[in-house]
Amino acid sequence: MPVIRTSEAVTHEIHGARFVSYATPRTGSKELCAWRGEIPPGTRAPAHTVSREEIFHLLVGELVVTLDGRTDRITAGDTLIVTPGATLSVENPTEQTAISWVTTSIGLEAELADGTRLTPPWAN
Repeated sequence: MPVIRTSEAVTHEIHGARFVSYATPRTGSKELCAWRGEIPPGTRAPAHTVSREEIFHLLVGELVVTLDGRTDRITAGDTLIVTPGATLSVENPTEQTAISWVTTSIGLEAELADGTRLTPPWAN
């Protein structure tokens, strides 16, 4: 039974946020990836278009999310379903670090508005 301990999780930082990766092919997952996202106060992640579905569950805090041009405030306990091809941006306008749990399928890619393509290491 694969158990990924907190001490074994791999941390990546990009655009002011921290991604703590637990389930990946490197840790034994065959189909899904899962990570904890930590979005500090004042952080605004750039808009990006995702290639795979993401399930984004907010554990702590509040965020302002824009999904395909529609902006909404989400709070702890809310879940956002991001479909393939959707464009998402996330902002934390509060004084508290927001913590999320995200699950997607292996192979996720994100494309920024300037055409830059990212293959996040925490999702592959």
